[in-house]
Amino acid sequence: MDASLLLDLKLPATSANLGPGFDAIALALGLYLRVQAKTADSFAVTAVGRDAEACARVDDHLILRTYQEIMAAHRKSPLPVRLQLDNQIPVGKGCGPSAAARLAGTALAVRAGGLGWSHQRIIEEAARREGHPDNAAACWLGGVVVARMGPAPGDLTALRVPTSYSGPLLLAIADAPFSTEEARQVLPPHYTRADAVANVQNALLLLAGFMAGRNDLLAASLNDRIHEPFRGPLCPLLPCLRELAGSGEILGMSLSGAGPSVLMFLDPRYPAERARERVAAHLRQRGLSAELLLTSVA
Repeated sequence: MDASLLLDLKLPATSANLGPGFDAIALALGLYLRVQAKTADSFAVTAVGRDAEACARVDDHLILRTYQEIMAAHRKSPLPVRLQLDNQIPVGKGCGPSAAARLAGTALAVRAGGLGWSHQRIIEEAARREGHPDNAAACWLGGVVVARMGPAPGDLTALRVPTSYSGPLLLAIADAPFSTEEARQVLPPHYTRADAVANVQNALLLLAGFMAGRNDLLAASLNDRIHEPFRGPLCPLLPCLRELAGSGEILGMSLSGAGPSVLMFLDPRYPAERARERVAAHLRQRGLSAELLLTSVA
């Protein structure tokens, strides 16, 4: 069979929750998964970049599984494809690789199956398979997004928020991967009214601060009382780095997704490399280590 190109797609990493915006707010990061899919005689995957060995496993590959399941659901025979992946997104570190993979598989099914889906429908499908909408929406739309998934199938609303924040971001990537399922198991079944009200207030203030360019609000508005206090013991980078929030070059921070990595918002008035060096020194003093990667909102 002569191979023909079905898909050539570049999808960004994402950081969800942003503190109080649990399962509702996320942003896209300037780290990408590039997916090329060509027709082939049998299913195959080649990968380069970060976590290339894991990305190249054909068995139960999330992109291929999503593609095959959607095609089967629409009574179409999935064409065998060869995936060529170039990955920059850390796997198992809270940076949204599964959302990118599900979106890539969905887009491949739409293209190969001639489904003619809208952007909204593509996000809905990926979000339904993820179980929450924030990562999928940010990955497909870019920027800072707010997403809501209702109880009815297809009841999803996602909106990119205009933001004046243009500063650099510093991602502290934990050494060991972490399971989102494990991170959800530590959350309590109930919260106090005070905790719920505090999170609503902080989430709204965070969005208002983004839109107004009020970087001074980030340290306070990123405070969370729904998930980070319970995940902190499993994600030691967060309580350590929280000591730097709101001081000098570091405006504020949050867990990236469910953790264990931490996303830091940097003050654009200072050299970003100086902030990276300060964070590295702080981690060394506490006996911790992390990969420190400068990036930006994609």
